Amino acid sequence: MWSLSAADERLSQAGTLARENPELTAIAVGVALVAVAGGYLLFRARWTTGVRFRRLLADQDEIAVLMHPNPDPDAMSSALGVASLASQVDVDATVQYPGQIRHQENRAFRTVLDLELEPIEHVSDLAAGSVVLVDHNEPRGFAGADGVLPTAVVDHHPGDGAGERFTDVRTDYGATASVVAEYFEENDAIPVPPDKHASETDSDLTLPTDTATGLLYGILSDTKHLTVGASEPDFAAAAYVYPGVDQDCLDRIANPAVDAEVLEVKARAIAGRRVEGSFAVADVGGVNNVDAIPQAADELIQLEGVSAVVVIGERDGTVHLSGRSRDDRVHMGNAIESVLSDVENGDGGGHSRMGGGTVAPRIDPTGEDGPEGVDRDELADALFRAMAGDV
Repeated sequence: MWSLSAADERLSQAGTLARENPELTAIAVGVALVAVAGGYLLFRARWTTGVRFRRLLADQDEIAVLMHPNPDPDAMSSALGVASLASQVDVDATVQYPGQIRHQENRAFRTVLDLELEPIEHVSDLAAGSVVLVDHNEPRGFAGADGVLPTAVVDHHPGDGAGERFTDVRTDYGATASVVAEYFEENDAIPVPPDKHASETDSDLTLPTDTATGLLYGILSDTKHLTVGASEPDFAAAAYVYPGVDQDCLDRIANPAVDAEVLEVKARAIAGRRVEGSFAVADVGGVNNVDAIPQAADELIQLEGVSAVVVIGERDGTVHLSGRSRDDRVHMGNAIESVLSDVENGDGGGHSRMGGGTVAPRIDPTGEDGPEGVDRDELADALFRAMAGDV
């Protein structure tokens, strides 16, 4: 065993070596720093995406959770999940959206879960400087949207949008709600059954009943009850949230009263459909409720012998399209996008199984003539060609 004097002598020798060979000392310090940094990066690399997202939220004072225009259950449930996770790390979250919530299913979702959602029309309406986009990856639908640089993006749609500090876009998932559900699971959050209180769980983080119910419905609605576009993670996410689901609330959301106009538009679509082979296009004319158009498309795609369909309708001069496909030869999003890319003021896209788009009226810059609409017969012809692959 060393004596104290021997240890002092060793330290003295080490000090002399360092003074006489400063380059060796620098190398040793550099190696130590690299080792420490490498260890930290390795530790951080082991963080799951959900843990990284929670840590990002915890770094904020407050956030605005922004949904896409006219949000659906997947967008609303994802926003509800992000807001719930934020509140559990002591961050104020405000859920906001442009447009309207019109579809009876969407209104029921909001009412049954008693969601606090704020509409916005201008970038100045955003509740916080830190913006989290859910279920879309590029801000749109309000004045000044192009100038918004989101802090984070959580989505399952294809696109080029990204967050300044966090981007998680999983196009292989059927719903953004599945991604958000994973965040809770990766943070060891315990689903709270409807007959219990969060305080009864032995966990720092929980998945509240309303959030679990919303996330499950978001998954089911965007995957046609796990039958269209669903992947293994969607099933896993549904299984994870299930213990916290309120079955009564789920039933009330899934079975709302149907607006009379929706039934009328569906009837017009069925009666007035134009069929070529296994493809159908239906022009339902003017509508007050544009959400009746995608619902009519959902109805038409169920008809025997129809494998792909597009429904066209018009409101206030703007033409709206909604398409559905169960034909592997027809990527509906690409078909509608290809057609509308050749139409002035046209914009469209979507997934392989569903897509949509709009054509805004052309305005005469001289002001002498009124808005000019699109020729809908020519539009229908172009849609048939696109579905047939002739693009």
